Amino acid sequence: MHPPVRPWYKEFWPWFLLGILAMAVIMGTTTLVLSITSFDGMVVDNYYKKGLAINRVLEQDKAARELGQRARLRIDDVTGDVTVTLEGDARPERLRLALLFPTQGGRDRHITLRRLRGGHYSGQLPSALRYRWYVQLHPDVADPAWRLIGEIHLPQTRAQWLAPHAEAP
Repeated sequence: MHPPVRPWYKEFWPWFLLGILAMAVIMGTTTLVLSITSFDGMVVDNYYKKGLAINRVLEQDKAARELGQRARLRIDDVTGDVTVTLEGDARPERLRLALLFPTQGGRDRHITLRRLRGGHYSGQLPSALRYRWYVQLHPDVADPAWRLIGEIHLPQTRAQWLAPHAEAP
């Protein structure tokens, strides 16, 4: 006599294997949804053109060093006032301050600073900022001749110095 055969859906192993397949489908769908909804904006589609722009950036750093440019940046975390004291030979009427968030391009802030007198410039942030930011300062023109860079952790009470990139030729 043979023992009665149980139907397949009452066995453990078919459900175990189907569970593994179902988990793979769920995880794949979750990964797809996350990749579509949380675009970070850091990937560049025209990387060759961006690579060629590196030479222009190096020229800006070299020009800033030759002009003796450096700046002291202060950001008031309560009022949002941005003040820059620029040292060096170049004194444009307006400066462009770029606060770049390291991982999310959508959080970047660009502020135009107007010259008050001598090497003193002022501007206003629309809202208080927190965390770490990369800072770039250059004349407010389409093709700036020089730039200064730095890094700042906000909120911060003391001034931050900006200088040309140290490795520029």
